[in-house]
Amino acid sequence: MPQIADTPPAPYYAVIFTSLRTKLTDGYDAMSQKMLELASEQPGFLGVETAREVVGITVSYWTDLDSIKNWKAVADHREAQKLGREQWYANYKVRISKVERDYSF
Repeated sequence: MPQIADTPPAPYYAVIFTSLRTKLTDGYDAMSQKMLELASEQPGFLGVETAREVVGITVSYWTDLDSIKNWKAVADHREAQKLGREQWYANYKVRISKVERDYSF
């Protein structure tokens, strides 16, 4: 069941990954699940939210920029990125933002 990430009080960082998929799907769901599990084990990881219709949007939350940099360098993550560029994504964009304030209902 989808959930809203339970982030700490700001400030923290968000990595916003937006994507358009290709028609190739073999292995995508398994890799996506593996990356979610691996990311959740990384120091500094706070949570993730994701949605997919035509455009996919995944937002992961991190304590600091070093945690994001370290996640990008994880070997299994780098392999997933390579497969994404070669097979699963027609286009994607990554944005890294500092969350200065948040509130909820």
